[in-house]
Amino acid sequence: METDYSSDRQSLFRLKAFRHYWIARVSSSGAYQMQNVATAWSVYEITGSALDLGLVGLVQFVPKVLLTLWAGSVADRLDRRRIATVCTFIQLATCAVLACGSGLGWLSRELIFGLIAIIGAARAFEMPTMQSILPNIVEPSMFSRALTMSTAAIQIAIIGGPALAGLVFLTNVTNVYIVATALFAVACAMMSLMPPLPARTTRKSSDSLWAGLQFIFAKPVILGAVSLDLFAVLFGGATAMLPIFAKDILHAGPTGLGILQASPAIGALGMTWYLSRFPLKRRVGRSLFISVAIFGVGTILFAISTSFAFSLLMLVMLGAADCVSVVIRQSLVQLETPDDMRGRVSAVNSVFIGASNQLGEFESGVAAALIGIVPSVVAGGVGTLLIVAAWLRLFPTLAARDRLSE
Repeated sequence: METDYSSDRQSLFRLKAFRHYWIARVSSSGAYQMQNVATAWSVYEITGSALDLGLVGLVQFVPKVLLTLWAGSVADRLDRRRIATVCTFIQLATCAVLACGSGLGWLSRELIFGLIAIIGAARAFEMPTMQSILPNIVEPSMFSRALTMSTAAIQIAIIGGPALAGLVFLTNVTNVYIVATALFAVACAMMSLMPPLPARTTRKSSDSLWAGLQFIFAKPVILGAVSLDLFAVLFGGATAMLPIFAKDILHAGPTGLGILQASPAIGALGMTWYLSRFPLKRRVGRSLFISVAIFGVGTILFAISTSFAFSLLMLVMLGAADCVSVVIRQSLVQLETPDDMRGRVSAVNSVFIGASNQLGEFESGVAAALIGIVPSVVAGGVGTLLIVAAWLRLFPTLAARDRLSE
């Protein structure tokens, strides 16, 4: 019997590439989460303003909107591995400046906003690039499991990053920035050492920067999935206000803030473990809507809680529900998009994600400043449930979707 050495070499390549990719995602995401906790705390310490906490998200979101179409086109034309490496290095350098400014005492509200705007610009290129790399290094038949493992990497980082930040906070905030800088360095090294990606599949498609947006709007299932997540998290996201809940409602301090920040990721990590053993195979549309509805209910219960333990439980439930939504949405986007358009489609998808997260943080800050922290989060959870009801009627093909790949 002849041995298929080419197949063996390809399998080894995919294993090595995915290992580097996975470590890079854990390190970069963990560093980003630590930096987010530190900058949110720094801004709130400097200004004491809920609105400024919301502005932290808006400042990171604006560059993503302005650069996203160009970022997607770049990801489709240039070496995705090198793009990801450069983006990670920019975040490394920016986080190092934050560490120096914190340690020497010259950080200000305006400087923090300027630096996180640079990070937002780097992530505008990094997110669609990293999303586009994964289908290049795994077999299509293994993509759902690989995406689950990639999601697990991010959730591990989201758990470990804030929790580690909370522990390092016991010394001082400067050390949080230093550790985040070191993690960015690990991610940069992993991406630079990743084997060259295999040649991309090619097909005749539009070179327009708007092609990704046109593609999504031509696919009702994809449009429904990404827009459902956008509006649900836009209205229902309470994580931007966690510093206020930790300090003024639950009286948990910076260490408690780190634990609160990590709680949704604990739920998401548990869900990724479950999905890795029992992948989503049937009725994925119904599962998507149920998960988003659970997210809305959990948001309401978290808002009215005055118990630290119950608040943690609700955040764990939010994370588990959101994980199901993420896996379904990302699988639909990547599996139904041609390789030579994945950068542009992923870029548009990242804007939807950014709008639901960073723009949602701004919305939460404005609402909290106008009507109070608890009423604003309750209203957001109710808004999420209304979005689910509306989307069931607007996108019946998404609700009826049976499998991830058809």
